[in-house]
Amino acid sequence: MQWVTRIVAANRALRLGRQARQIEAVIAALPAPLRDPLAAITIKELANAACAEFPHLYGSAPDKTYQAWGEGAEIGFERARSDNPQVRMRGIALWMAVVYHETKDAEHGAMANLHRQVLRLLRVIKDAAGAKPGVYEAWSTGRGEAAA
Repeated sequence: MQWVTRIVAANRALRLGRQARQIEAVIAALPAPLRDPLAAITIKELANAACAEFPHLYGSAPDKTYQAWGEGAEIGFERARSDNPQVRMRGIALWMAVVYHETKDAEHGAMANLHRQVLRLLRVIKDAAGAKPGVYEAWSTGRGEAAA
């Protein structure tokens, strides 16, 4: 049974890894004026997910409560590929929040690597928001209250 768990985790890590590379490209393509709002939205989504009963299921339908993962990453990924910049930023933030919480305490090596990749992406978003001090304060305190 343990090998089935490893196969499922590896498959999930591969899928999320592909998505992470595409999310990284979308973040890199964002115009500079949208990076501060992206950081603020990401902080809010991370805080909202952390407050949820099951943070890794944030963005999923309530009937998905007892699943290993939900629909939040898929929904966020689809939105991140939108032509609308606001929808794209919300999608990136949702994807980051869900995948962060899904991989946070991962024991499987591929999922742990994915978590480090998500942390790198969060760092890119944080560094890109350098012009707005309130965003830095919210990152350091863990509050999702930065003004957008």
